[in-house]
Order: sequence, then C-alpha cells, then structure tokens
Amino acid sequence: MSQAHKAYAAANRRAATSGDPRSFEAELLTKAAGRLQRARDSWTEGYCGEDDALLYNRQIWTVFASSAAEQEHPLPREIKQNIANLALFIFKRTAEIEAQREPQPQLFDPLISINRDIAAGLSGRP
Repeated sequence: MSQAHKAYAAANRRAATSGDPRSFEAELLTKAAGRLQRARDSWTEGYCGEDDALLYNRQIWTVFASSAAEQEHPLPREIKQNIANLALFIFKRTAEIEAQREPQPQLFDPLISINRDIAAGLSGRP
C-alpha cells in the first residue's frame, strides 16, 4: 500500500470517528500542496524532492478518482465527473513535469492551486 493510500485510509478511520471526512481530505490536499510548493521553490537548486512530491500528489488523486468512480459513492454524478476531470489534468501535468529536462517550476502552480482551492472548499474557507 502506498504512502498516500495509507494516509487516506488513516484519514478515513479518523473521519469515521469524528464524523468529518471533508476535513481529513482537506488535510491531505494541504499536505500535498505544501510538498509541491517546496519542490517548486527549490527546483533550480538541484534535487528538491519533486519526484516524491509528485508521486504523493498523484497517489492522493488516484485514490480520489477511484473512490469517486465507485457506483455506490454518494456524490452527485456531476461532482464525480469533475473529480475525474481534475484527476486527468493532474496526471497529465505530472507527466509533463516529469518529462522536463530544464526546470520549469511554474508547471507546479496549477497543481498547487487546485489542491489548495479544493482544501479550502472542503474546510469551508474562502
């Protein structure tokens, strides 16, 4: 089981006892955004953990997308489709970043923004 899957499973267990799965999903997205931001900020300095940050983010979005794709998932169809579309974008952008020969840290910006914006929405923050 991947690190992201373990984190998501742990969050789901905590959410089951606290009754607030949204806050735990927000926590995971915030953590992923922080890792991506650190990688972006130090990418030109040599190895900066971008591989680990991208992998963690991709794993979280894989879990989100596969969970939303489940027939019995309670989210409305439109929201499930939006999650799938965001996941596809994230996977494509991740592959684009991984293929770069020259650092282009601005490629991280949409991934960071998506994670932060969704985390804010899940947390009820503007």
